[in-house]
Amino acid sequence: MRIALMTAAFAALALPAMAQQASPFMPADLSPAGVRAADDHLALEAVDGEEAMAFVRASNERALAALTGDPRYETYRQEAEAILTATDRIPMPSFLGEGVGNFWQDAANPKGVWRRTTLESYATAAPQWETLLDIDALARAEGRDWVFKGADCLAPDETRCLIMLSDGGKDALSVREFDTTTKQFVDGGFTLPEGKHRLEWLDIDTLLVATDFGAGSLTESGYPYIVKALKRGQTLAQATEIYRGDAADGGYGVSPAVYRDAEGQVSAVIVRRPLDTFRAETWRIVDGRPVKLNLPERAAIHGVMGDLLIFSNGEAWTHYSQTHAAGTLLAVCLDCLQTLPDGQVIVTNQDAVIFTPSPRQSISDVAVFTDRVAVAYNDNVRGQLSIFINQGEWGWQVRDVAVPDNSAVSLGDRSMARGQLFVTSQGFLTPTALGRLDVDFPVTRMDAARASPNAIQRLRSAPALFDASTHMTEQFEAVSSDGERIPYFVVRPRDLAMDGQAPTILFGYGGFQVSFPPAYKPEMGKLWLERGGVFVQANMRGGGEFGPAWHQAVLKENRQLAFDDFAAIGRDLIARGITSPEHLGIYGRSNGGVLTSVSITQNPDLFNAAVIESPLIDMLRYHELPAGASWIGEYGDPRVPEQAAYIARYSGYQNLRPGVDYPRLYITTNTRDDRVHPGHARKFAARLEGLGQNPIYYEETAGGHSNDADPVANARRWARHYVYLAQQLMD
Repeated sequence: MRIALMTAAFAALALPAMAQQASPFMPADLSPAGVRAADDHLALEAVDGEEAMAFVRASNERALAALTGDPRYETYRQEAEAILTATDRIPMPSFLGEGVGNFWQDAANPKGVWRRTTLESYATAAPQWETLLDIDALARAEGRDWVFKGADCLAPDETRCLIMLSDGGKDALSVREFDTTTKQFVDGGFTLPEGKHRLEWLDIDTLLVATDFGAGSLTESGYPYIVKALKRGQTLAQATEIYRGDAADGGYGVSPAVYRDAEGQVSAVIVRRPLDTFRAETWRIVDGRPVKLNLPERAAIHGVMGDLLIFSNGEAWTHYSQTHAAGTLLAVCLDCLQTLPDGQVIVTNQDAVIFTPSPRQSISDVAVFTDRVAVAYNDNVRGQLSIFINQGEWGWQVRDVAVPDNSAVSLGDRSMARGQLFVTSQGFLTPTALGRLDVDFPVTRMDAARASPNAIQRLRSAPALFDASTHMTEQFEAVSSDGERIPYFVVRPRDLAMDGQAPTILFGYGGFQVSFPPAYKPEMGKLWLERGGVFVQANMRGGGEFGPAWHQAVLKENRQLAFDDFAAIGRDLIARGITSPEHLGIYGRSNGGVLTSVSITQNPDLFNAAVIESPLIDMLRYHELPAGASWIGEYGDPRVPEQAAYIARYSGYQNLRPGVDYPRLYITTNTRDDRVHPGHARKFAARLEGLGQNPIYYEETAGGHSNDADPVANARRWARHYVYLAQQLMD
């Protein structure tokens, strides 16, 4: 992999953004009432409204004619389906009782089966699976579009599980208790009606539940703010309240967490009360009552080790006169975080600092065990893995674990009882490899050895699903509008002529501290790279690639910098001769839909294609479209005049302008998306049509926000994406 920085000479070639003339769609009055009064497509916000669904049907008919009518479509669809339903994929494991569990989907079982095998059998080339729950059969029997969203099983034996089922792929879930010994739902067991639940096992007869308890129990975003203990046989109305936030709380709802030791005994019960998208209060339940912990509001809790809370701080934090930089991994005794009566102070010799990342590093995942912590982290957006062993006052000894170079490293499921976890690695051109790591290797206190080669027991590797021999990966950096260096990856043909003619997809997200290290994307490789395309992945600000500061640099009033980062990468690609505006397309979904819609409205001459999927676009009304208000910590609050002013400067829906030659856009969403409202995409497409543009708008009617409920349907989705991109960038 080669790394380079855009020089001043390249920067001088940057294409200026199109001058921003006033848009006739921008309300003079930015109050919620003024924005609403200026909106001529409000009817499209009614999810199943008559006018909205008529628009969807007409748009879908045109979209399918344009995309599935293309002679390439069926080939693309077949290739994508073969990848997504391949039986030689890695069956991703989770520890389940004495064995291993897996959820599996293929052409014969598109809704999937939840199954198990032994650890010994899983390590073989052909595991012998036992089906626990057949979701296809369940959906047929009950006449419901059930989508499996996971199982939460009670330690240590893990025979009683809470099965999460979504109707059509929505975030809202129905919950049923399941017995893995009988392979049946428990007669009279725990059940919860559809809702956005937050729940945990406390013991075999008790759940901690945050959910819709009736009128007045949800925030404006539709998330719960009350936690109750639900006993077996009780109704939700009979449950006992143990914690209450406030209806004005932000974020994604109050969440209880039960932490257990290796024997399954409860170590701590913690409740997180979100104040906004990223800030939260932390409370410990002690003898049935909540006690506030003196943690920073921006913190991520990773687990409990004995009496130590393992967490990372999202902001600088001072504890016992020691200041810890944002992004540090810490271990602090739970009692030390409580305010004690009469000014008492808990004194401990425990070293609090586990790991302090460098400025170009960030923690990606943490697994807590009895006396050690496994940490996956990114170093310049490439994965590393280390084990930190607690030696009390002598600090934390570190052992590095060998992982493949230039890859993403992810921690899978972990078992504290076994001292093991699953680890995966992958790269843009390297299929996923899965291994099992035993973290409980012996160690002496003064042992200074760092390297731990071959510590990961390789279990299996995914087969290559496209020909990667023709391509290579490089990492470059572009210079953004404020001089910040923005890294990005380029996956391109080895023999690419740098003449600006390469059809290029630029992918970006840039929000919510979500990192995008190298990842094996087989459908992209097969449908795009094999046909000579170039794929580019932006690691722009807003993500978590370089820790909390990288994310926080573009929050709220600084959001424009994220869009500038993305545009800078596009211009750098052109300056390098990799592509040109005619052959450069962009793709983003969800928060990436904000990015792509803004990129098109601000720089329509820089791109010739945009896949805008499951997007936020109307940023002046996003808080009124469920569950938008939960993201105010990221974007700001349009109800506050000064915040509405800076949001208005980039909101794609209001910044479309007549007379501008926008590229033909592909806008797509899902009717059953209850996370990002389909009204965003519908209204943007309708406004473009009103301007005489010719967007392609397609709305899937099942699957929800994730779009992964059905691999066969997902294959059609990817085929539509790549047909469109080929039409715009290759034809």
